[in-house]
Amino acid sequence: MTKEAISESSIKPVPLHPAYSVSNIQSKIRTLDGSQVTYSAWVKLFRLHVVAYKVENHIDDTPPPAAKSPEYAQWKELDALVLQWIYSTVSDNILKRLMDTTVARDAWLKLEKQ
Repeated sequence: MTKEAISESSIKPVPLHPAYSVSNIQSKIRTLDGSQVTYSAWVKLFRLHVVAYKVENHIDDTPPPAAKSPEYAQWKELDALVLQWIYSTVSDNILKRLMDTTVARDAWLKLEKQ
C-alpha cells in the first residue's frame, strides 16, 4: 500500500452540522409580523429550532471563537445561516430595521429591544 493510499483511507469524513439540513425555515417558524404572530410566539419557535439544530450559541451570550482559531470559519458560516433564518422569518417592515446587523446575536438583540 502506498503512503498516499494509507493517508486517504485513514481520513474520516466530517459529519455535516445539523443546521445545514434545514432547507426551508419558513415552513418551521412562522413570520414575525407583530399582529398575527407575536414576538413571544416567534421567539419560542425560534429557540426550539436553534436548540434542536445546535446553533443556540449564535443567539445567546456565548462569545464567538477568536478570529484566528480553527473553529472560527465554521462559526462564521453557521452564524450567517442563523442570521438568514432570522431575516427570512420576520416581516418586511421588521426586516428593514435589521438589515444593518451582520451577526445573528446583534439581530436577535435588536429584535428583543423592539
